[in-house]
Amino acid sequence: MPGTVGRVFRPGKPSSAAIVICVAALLTPVLSDAQLFTLTKDQMIEYTAQNPFERFSDGRPKVPDALIERARGLSSEEVYAVLPGKGFRNQYEDGFQILHPDKKLVGRAFTVQFMPLRPDLDGAINAKAKAAGVDRMYNQVPIDMLQPGDVLVVDLFGQAEGGTIVGDNLFYYIMKAAKGAGLVVDGAVRDLDGISGMDMPAYFRRAHPSYLTNVIISGINIPVRIGKATVMPGDLVVGDSEGVYFIPPALVQQVVDNADVIHIHDEWTRMKFEEGKYKSEEIYGTPKDPALKKEYEEYLKKRLDEIRKGRPGL
Repeated sequence: MPGTVGRVFRPGKPSSAAIVICVAALLTPVLSDAQLFTLTKDQMIEYTAQNPFERFSDGRPKVPDALIERARGLSSEEVYAVLPGKGFRNQYEDGFQILHPDKKLVGRAFTVQFMPLRPDLDGAINAKAKAAGVDRMYNQVPIDMLQPGDVLVVDLFGQAEGGTIVGDNLFYYIMKAAKGAGLVVDGAVRDLDGISGMDMPAYFRRAHPSYLTNVIISGINIPVRIGKATVMPGDLVVGDSEGVYFIPPALVQQVVDNADVIHIHDEWTRMKFEEGKYKSEEIYGTPKDPALKKEYEEYLKKRLDEIRKGRPGL
């Protein structure tokens, strides 16, 4: 359909990693204030300068797999215990429909931004895409760039009709390409019956039978807005049955380490409640009695040592 990114399946047009990389390079913004398609590697490093980890070849932060695994035990409350105090008050969003709410979503953010269709901009974008060997800038271009462990994070400005980023075929492809990490879209999905049986978590605003149309891709791996949250490429995405957190890489270690303390605190608190000898105010949140406080501190140290000794590389 002219002027759309509506086609989501094109037989006989296989994806090519080389073409995708070429497209990303050609569509790098020329003007520093233009967020059209992607950041250069230098810009990515500049805007994520606090990242303490390795990076992908395009400069996107690469939170280590070991920390991703540890993050599977996080709750939104445990992330909240750290981020607002560090000045990051706009990293959480809720109000989604959730596919598999009992399955934790954890992975690295791969961001995509859409805007309502504007023909002159659409023409300029697709002229560059055609020069790179791609007919049009379809939703499959960023999808084919996903790496294992990526969560596709899509700003589709809350669109329902025409805002369906994937149906069951592309959902299945993402599940395989990203090893089941997940999808977060401020927009819609289609073929809900088809994707419901697939083992990948997803957060979306609506399900709608329409195909993706009347929109243009305006950014790949740039800062995007998901509801009231600001998301950077490479953020650690953590979703549970309440909503989704987008954690800056520089704070991931602190968040997961603090979660260990919270888990042990909860463990000790409930253990004392089980004894039936104390009122809640005597134990929770901090023991009032100096002897109990000392007991808790000793228990915390012992359990932290046990937990961390059992982790590879620690």
